[in-house]
Amino acid sequence: MLTWVMYDIVKDKIRNKVSKCCEQAGIYRVQYSVFLGEMSRTKCKELSCQIEELINPEIDRVYIFPMCNEDFKSCQLLGQAFDPALITDEIKAFFL
Repeated sequence: MLTWVMYDIVKDKIRNKVSKCCEQAGIYRVQYSVFLGEMSRTKCKELSCQIEELINPEIDRVYIFPMCNEDFKSCQLLGQAFDPALITDEIKAFFL
């Protein structure tokens, strides 16, 4: 299923580690603190656990939203939507 991961993490070092976890999970950066990609439920849970170990729940925020393809296709993207310098051809294919 398609999964969004969005975060607002205070410390640079932790933010970078979370970003690496997302990349290693095989999802793609679509904005500086937003990732999107196909993930199984198991992989999503693994990523969630990894991130939970890294962040400080008192000050950091992470959102993980699984989304079915039908719901994703009904999303509205306004303006520039994604930063073109950050997205890959695989992300562009989700919108075709």
